[in-house]
Amino acid sequence: MASVVLALNEPDTPRASHVGSTAPSSPQPGESPPADKFTDPCGTFDTNVTTPYAITGYWVVPTADRCNWRRQLEAIHHVGGDTVVRIGFGLKPRQVNAKGQILEEASGNETPLPDQRYAYCVEDGVPCAKAAENELKAANPGNRISWNFVYRTDEQYGDGVFRCPQYERKIVVGDKVFFRLIASEDGSDDATCDFTSAGKGYHLILISAGTTDSLTELLDLGDRFGIQVFPALPLAPRDPTGATKANPRHVGTLTTLTRRILQDYGDRFTGRKSLGGVYQPFELQIRDWAEPENVPTLQVYAEQHRIVEQELPGKPILVSPYLDARRRVQYTSTPKQVAAGFKALARTGVGIIAPQDSRGTGKVGLFWPNWKNKPVDERLKPVVGESTYNTAYYGGTRDYYREMSQARKELLEEGIEVRLWANVESFEPSATERCGTQGTRGRTDKPRMDTAVTLVGPYVEKIISYMWTDFYTCGSPSLSEEIARDWDRPVAIQAIREKRQIQDGLEIRGYHMQDAKVTLSWPGLETPRVVDSATVGWYDPTPLPDLPETVGRIWIPVDWASVPDGVWVRVDVTSADGRKAAESVYFHHE
Repeated sequence: MASVVLALNEPDTPRASHVGSTAPSSPQPGESPPADKFTDPCGTFDTNVTTPYAITGYWVVPTADRCNWRRQLEAIHHVGGDTVVRIGFGLKPRQVNAKGQILEEASGNETPLPDQRYAYCVEDGVPCAKAAENELKAANPGNRISWNFVYRTDEQYGDGVFRCPQYERKIVVGDKVFFRLIASEDGSDDATCDFTSAGKGYHLILISAGTTDSLTELLDLGDRFGIQVFPALPLAPRDPTGATKANPRHVGTLTTLTRRILQDYGDRFTGRKSLGGVYQPFELQIRDWAEPENVPTLQVYAEQHRIVEQELPGKPILVSPYLDARRRVQYTSTPKQVAAGFKALARTGVGIIAPQDSRGTGKVGLFWPNWKNKPVDERLKPVVGESTYNTAYYGGTRDYYREMSQARKELLEEGIEVRLWANVESFEPSATERCGTQGTRGRTDKPRMDTAVTLVGPYVEKIISYMWTDFYTCGSPSLSEEIARDWDRPVAIQAIREKRQIQDGLEIRGYHMQDAKVTLSWPGLETPRVVDSATVGWYDPTPLPDLPETVGRIWIPVDWASVPDGVWVRVDVTSADGRKAAESVYFHHE
C-alpha cells in the first residue's frame, strides 16, 4: 500500500474530476428532487447504482471540504461501492518547552520549535499542557506529567470520551477545538479518578479536533448511499529503531485513547448500520513470524483489538497487511509462509483481513504458473529489473491468496472465524501521470484492475481498493470514469472441470458472464474452439459461498478426450457485444 496520508486536504486545494461530481457546492433553486435523489447544502445527489463493478470498497482521505465527502461517496456508490475505509491519524509523543508549549517532532540535531497547531490551545493564558499539569499538582504536589502526546483528527467527540471530567475537557479557542485527556502511566485508565491520595505520573493526550464531526457526516452519508464506513483506530506511535514497527512502550496510552474514542462511538453510534467496523491503520508485512507473541506490532494489535471487542462488540476490525514476494530482497515470504502469518494475524482478534495484492508497489506480480518464465510486465521493471516472473518472485498474486484461503479454512476448524478480502492496489510503481498528493506513484488503468480482480479470483469474498483519492480520480479520463464506461465487460476468475447431468464440460466463474462466448486454446491446437454459452451452455447467477455476491457462472460442454493431458487450457471470455475480458483464465488439464 502507498504510505499512509495524514495531511488534510484544505478546502482551497484543487481537486481532480470525479465521476458523478457535477453537483454544485451550494444549493440551486429548482424543483424537489425525485425519490432516488437527495438535496443538501452541497447540491443534489443521486442514490442510484448505475455501473456496479467487481470492486466494492475504497480507501478515502480525510478532507476539510465536506461537500467533497458527498461527491466522493456518490461517485463510489455510482460504481457499486458499498464500503469506505478512512485513512487514520497517529498518536505521537512530543516534548514540551519550559513554557509548557508542545514542540514539533524532533528532526536531526535541530532544536524543535513550538508546534503551531497546538499553540492555539491555551487555558486562561496558560498553554494547555502546562495548565493540565498545574491542575494535577494542585490535587497532589507529587503528581506530574511524564509524557505528552498529541493526536490530530477531523472528528469531534461527545462526553463519552472523558473518564474524569474534573481534569479532562473540551477546549474551544476561537474556531479551534481541542480535547484534553489524562492517562495513567500503566494504561489502567482508573475509573476512580483519584488524583489526590498519592502523587503519580500521568500522560497527557492533547487532541486537535475538527470543528464538526466528520464521522457523523460520513455515517449520515453512508445511510443515504447504503455504504458502510470503517473509521480508523488511532495509529500507534512508531518504534524509533524502525519505522515499520509499532512502539510497544506506548501501548498503554494508545489503548487508553482507543478505549475513550470507542466508548464515545458506542454512546453515539450504537445501532448505526453504516458503522461497518473499525480499521487498524498500522501497516505491516504479513510473514511467518517465528514467535508471533513477541512481535511488537502484533502485541499492539492484540491490545487495541481487545479494546474494540469490549467497547464495540459485533463490529469487526479490518486490517490490510502487505505482501512481498521478491526473491532478491531479504525478509520476504513464500505463499506458505504468508499463510502461517495469516493465522498469526487472525489470532490478534481481527475480523477481516484484506491483504494488499502488492502489485502497485511491484512487490508481487500478476501472473499464472505457466507464465513463470515470461518477462515481467514493463511496469514492474523499476522494482525488479529485467527479469522473468520466476526469477523475480516466489509466487504470483493467485498463489498467495490461495494459500491464505486455505489457512482461513483451517482457522475455522479451530473455531477462529475471520473473513478474507482482497485489497487490489490501483496504482503503478512509478508515475507517468502524477495523481494529486500521491508522490511518485501513478494511476493504473481498468484492464490492469480487471486482471487484478481475475487473479485474486475465487479465494476472497470481497474486493476493495487502495485508494479512491487520488488514484481513481486523476487524469482524463480518470480510472473511475473508465470503470463507469466499461463496467460490464466480463471478468473471469476461475475455470473448473464440471459435469452437468450426464455431460462433461467446463464451468467458468466471474462477473458479467451472461451470454458470453468462450474460446478455448492450448499449445498445439491450430484453431481455437469457440463456444456460445447462450446457445449450448448454461448460466447461473446464484451467489456462491465465500465469493462476492455478484459472481456468476456459465457452463459449456467440452470433449475432454480431445484435450491433451498436462496442457494449460487458456479460457477467454467475450461478451455478447464483442468485448473480450482483459485477462484469460487457465485450467490445467491433468
